[in-house]
Amino acid sequence: MERIKAVFQRRQSYEPLNGGSERPDGEPIRVQEKHSFSWVEYAIFFLLGISMLWAWNMFLAAGPYFQHRFESNDWVNRNFQAAELSVSTVANLGSMLVLTQLQANASYPKRITASLIINMVTFTLLALSTRFFLGVTAAGYFGFLITMVFATSLATGLCQNGIFAYVSGFGQRKYTQGIMTGQAVAVSPSEDGDRPPPHQNGPPAPDVSPPVRSTAAFLYFLTATGISILTLVSFAYLASRYRSRTDTNVAVDERSEAEDLPTPEQKSIPLLRLFRKLSWLACTVSLTFAVTMVFPVFTQRIVSVSDPSDAPTILQPATFVPLAFLVWNVGDLLGRLLTAVPALSLTSCPRLVFILAALRVVFIPLYHLCNIGGKGAVVKSDSFYLIIVQSLFGFTNGFLGSTCMMGAGEWVDEEEREAAGGFMGLCLVAGLTVGSLASFFVAGG
Repeated sequence: MERIKAVFQRRQSYEPLNGGSERPDGEPIRVQEKHSFSWVEYAIFFLLGISMLWAWNMFLAAGPYFQHRFESNDWVNRNFQAAELSVSTVANLGSMLVLTQLQANASYPKRITASLIINMVTFTLLALSTRFFLGVTAAGYFGFLITMVFATSLATGLCQNGIFAYVSGFGQRKYTQGIMTGQAVAVSPSEDGDRPPPHQNGPPAPDVSPPVRSTAAFLYFLTATGISILTLVSFAYLASRYRSRTDTNVAVDERSEAEDLPTPEQKSIPLLRLFRKLSWLACTVSLTFAVTMVFPVFTQRIVSVSDPSDAPTILQPATFVPLAFLVWNVGDLLGRLLTAVPALSLTSCPRLVFILAALRVVFIPLYHLCNIGGKGAVVKSDSFYLIIVQSLFGFTNGFLGSTCMMGAGEWVDEEEREAAGGFMGLCLVAGLTVGSLASFFVAGG
């Protein structure tokens, strides 16, 4: 591993930092970590990662309930999931584009706080809708739902931009790893097993599960509200703790003002400059999540190679599909966790990370070797599908995606860290969006 790293480190094309200073071996001098590591802060960032995706998990869990509310309108019942996907994709990517541009004097803590408050209000209203206004027409409730989806997607954009920018200011790669791990924990196989995990924004499949009672939907939405409240309280503590660390710097700024000395201002960093410094990592995170988007398409269609008539329960389609989602998610979580091991870190080798991300396209033909739609498999082995294909595909997604997000702060100047965090968040969302659209063509093929 170290020899491989050395080969790619000598071939880095990134511009040197700190005015062009370099190490004797030609490697750019990267920003050093300034804040000491704290497990309390790590836990809060972990919770922020969970809250970032928990809302969508609740939307998916309540999908059958929405079908029950829309059963009187056939068009709405058939198209509400596609409408959710379209609105969420446009709102999320659009908000990320705007927020990434609005860097000058941006308050990332305020963006995070605003996102949590929006989610609190949104899911409180959704919870109330399961108890009141039950006489609203399907079309009327559809309009309400789409409005809530738009609000939640806007909150997700604020959260993604704010968190990835805010965490960069700490100079601790492990905190970014905590966020990415929290996202993996928030994602779990949906109850019906036919729909993709929430953070993948994959094309929804027809729902065949029994309706969810209003009490269950009420609890889903109330849980999302509770997670948002808990996260808001925890983040308020983190923000106050972080401010206390910067009191000395504030005092210096005030003294500078008293002496008529110039004080630093938070300026907008051109995205082209960030891309020039982070080109490999930015392209890698986009490519990683774009390729990952084929996974829900295949996972919801591949079944066991065993004969359903005498196969055990775990290999029946109703349980095999959720099992496949679980295996992928476990691999994804493991990949994110292992990025915290220094010996396995590839943040100093962005070109190698990009090559590994590009090689992940091999999983697409590997899926075609499995039992798609019960039409037969080239490799007649469930172990091959679950262990070689699913778990490794999930593992590489978690490992490479987290590596990119963790390594961005090492390749920019200190004053560019926050902007770089927001920029990488934009690249991640862009990859998911492109992958979502491309997955429809994969599904059609």
